[in-house]
Amino acid sequence: MDVEAQDHRDSPQPARARGRVLSIANQKGGVGKTTTAVSLSAALAQVPLRVLLIDLDPQGNATSGVGVRGEHCAATVYDVIVDDTPIEDAVEPTSVRNLFLVPATIDLAGAEIELVSAFSREQKLRRALEGVREDFDLIIIDCPPSLGLLTVNALTAADGVLVPIQCEYYALEGLGALRRNAELIENNLNPGLEITGFVLTMHDGRTRLSQQVVEEVKEHFGERVFQTRIPRSVRLAEAPSYGQPITVFDPGSRGSVAYHRLATEVITRLGVGNSTRDQSGEHVDTQEVQS
Repeated sequence: MDVEAQDHRDSPQPARARGRVLSIANQKGGVGKTTTAVSLSAALAQVPLRVLLIDLDPQGNATSGVGVRGEHCAATVYDVIVDDTPIEDAVEPTSVRNLFLVPATIDLAGAEIELVSAFSREQKLRRALEGVREDFDLIIIDCPPSLGLLTVNALTAADGVLVPIQCEYYALEGLGALRRNAELIENNLNPGLEITGFVLTMHDGRTRLSQQVVEEVKEHFGERVFQTRIPRSVRLAEAPSYGQPITVFDPGSRGSVAYHRLATEVITRLGVGNSTRDQSGEHVDTQEVQS
């Protein structure tokens, strides 16, 4: 895809600074990681910021979540990190203005084995992104639910890590290993890496359990916890089956409002863009979204 041509059609802008890279990671599955990657990307694109979403999960849920069929694409993230295909060749437009995608297919499942003997295997994605960082305000990477080579590539390429935490029992399970891995990568591969923050997902303000999890997470991580809480929502669960982010599928829903508020907090923490306004032009606050 001709990224520059799409830029002229969508949002003509002067040359911009290097885009920031944010990985969405948690080794536990079912915590709202891909929902957060897709919904946050779409909310940021509606600010508007120019956003590239990279699907680094072999399940390809972020790809289908924005209505793209990875098997129909000329190139995918597998080609980029295994065969050194220029990432520009794998960038696909989405139905959301200003949001672009590097898709994934099940082929990516074999990438970790194929990368074992590759030179500087942990740096493959970081090097690939050098060619497009100036084309986007923010690059968001949806990591697989593991701490393998794909996630290591994502963290090595990232400026920050956003960690979704489900408001359920064992919410903090596995986070110690994730933090240790992030510290190892910071010390050995990516000195600029930092944990941008923790976002509480599937929050139900009516239950004592959700409140207990909120208190426990805040006790552990303090100001690193985003104020916005993502509510448990049927509409959020339905949106992927329609190939649309919640911000498009049901813009007025609690889930959509929550991700727009989270987008504002992310912009503030990362210092990207020059706007804190939502798609209607109204200022977006960062107060907690309660269920």
